[in-house]
Amino acid sequence: MKKIIECVPNYSEGRDRAVIDGIVAAIASVEGVRVLNVDPGEATNRTVVTFVGEPEPVVEAAFRGSRAAQELIDMRRHHGAHPRSGATDVLPLIPVSGITLEECAALARALAERMWRELGIPCYCYEAAAFKPERKNLAVCRAGEYEALPEKMADPARKPDFGGAYDETAARSGASNVGARNFLIAVNFNLNTTSTRRAMAVAFDVREKGRKAREGGSLTGKLLKDAAGEQIWIPGTLKGCKAIGWYIDEYGIAQVSMNITDIDATPLHVAFEEVCRAAAARGLRVTGTEIVGLVPKRVLLEAGRFYLEKQQRSLGISEEEILRIAVKSMSLDDLKPFDPKEKVIEYLMEDPAETAVRERLVRMRVKDFVAETASESAAPGGGSVSACMGALGAALATMVANLSAHKRGWDDRWKEFSDVAEQGQALVAELTALVDEDTAAFNRIMDALSLPKGTEAEKAERAAALEAATLYAASVPLKTMEASLKALPLALEMARKGNPASASDAGVAALAALAAVRGAHLNVRINAAGLTDKAPAAPLLSRAAGIEAEAVALQEEVLAEVDRHIG
Repeated sequence: MKKIIECVPNYSEGRDRAVIDGIVAAIASVEGVRVLNVDPGEATNRTVVTFVGEPEPVVEAAFRGSRAAQELIDMRRHHGAHPRSGATDVLPLIPVSGITLEECAALARALAERMWRELGIPCYCYEAAAFKPERKNLAVCRAGEYEALPEKMADPARKPDFGGAYDETAARSGASNVGARNFLIAVNFNLNTTSTRRAMAVAFDVREKGRKAREGGSLTGKLLKDAAGEQIWIPGTLKGCKAIGWYIDEYGIAQVSMNITDIDATPLHVAFEEVCRAAAARGLRVTGTEIVGLVPKRVLLEAGRFYLEKQQRSLGISEEEILRIAVKSMSLDDLKPFDPKEKVIEYLMEDPAETAVRERLVRMRVKDFVAETASESAAPGGGSVSACMGALGAALATMVANLSAHKRGWDDRWKEFSDVAEQGQALVAELTALVDEDTAAFNRIMDALSLPKGTEAEKAERAAALEAATLYAASVPLKTMEASLKALPLALEMARKGNPASASDAGVAALAALAAVRGAHLNVRINAAGLTDKAPAAPLLSRAAGIEAEAVALQEEVLAEVDRHIG
């Protein structure tokens, strides 16, 4: 899985568009970073920027944004309604996919150290990146705000994690709070009531902080205090959740408005289910869910899988179908249409032009793909067709698993077949990508052949490029062989245990998978033969021969099972 992190810095300028644009331009100047949102606030005199990408470019963009803010904002002249301590006030790194919170914390600490070393900006590290337990709380790091910075920097107990004496640079930039936190989901749960008080009661039931304890457990009784005179609180049911109830004029309904600050402790679907329970206990009903801002794809996939499991339905379906189940199960389209392409971070990161090039073949209609293969062009050729056959073989095995999971009378076996279908879906995705990757490998050879070969240096460069491209072109069909081989045990299991009415489909799956293995093997051999250095070719050829032998044996077992069913 590609590593993706989000960064949501808050800059102490929300009124001067030229300053805001300058900071955003510095962030966007880093290749591989996508700015998703810029939200300036005039009253707070503060702008929140959201950008995403892989870790290295995001950290570089965060540094450049801080440098631009230092140059464009003078904190000695700053005033606004929101607490702040620096030009770049808060700078959190947030794991989205393929990376842990701990890894983000390490990146945040390194970024804070660099900001001090290269820019002279004092930095506190907060939340998961905190060096001191008390500094996990941002409010502790920002205590006293910008105006208290000279005093804090002179106090060994309160000085920044990275910083020296208070000087002209610190006076201008203030102190930045650099940290790492989990992704925060802002979500509203729609209720079939106009009562803010009832919505607030549900919010108190579920939020982690809970509600103040009162005599008799009533909402209006006398507040209860402990022996030390401190207010007693009754905690709510959801960890890492903050919530209030309010009425929305635009929709004419009350909502429970929630921030889920720990999506590992409380996934979105768990919050939805618990708000539904709490609302029902008070005679209310949740009619829908409104996600404010963006979400990582895994949040919706986890929700879709949760509801499929509740229905005892197979999880081995496409990503798009799983997302559709999540949307419908939580009524994400209750108030307005919900398009995952506009709400999921990973989808927003995709470059449509780049994706269209990378997936040129698999996005074609079958008729067009066949016509393209039959044209005068050398690509797509046998390698892409082999990957396509492998994908179809894996897809057929997956289909049999899904049909078996839904077979009348086999309800108690749904998980057994769902597990097979999930494995099949993963192979379908892998082999589908190899359809285009094989053609890309061929094009790499063509690119190497087009390099100049006039001078000795050019000849050497061309030969090295051609050798590397040829080795890659031999390696790609080997991936096709390995993935297609994995489809055969799935086909065998479905031929033995799956819906008998689909036995022939399991047989065709095995035939397609073996054809993919044999076709890809030919591509491995012909490309390996083009290598000048035969040393790398030997293990490729040995592995490929072993895969084909294994595939032949498995296919024979599958067909024997099919024959047993259909005669």
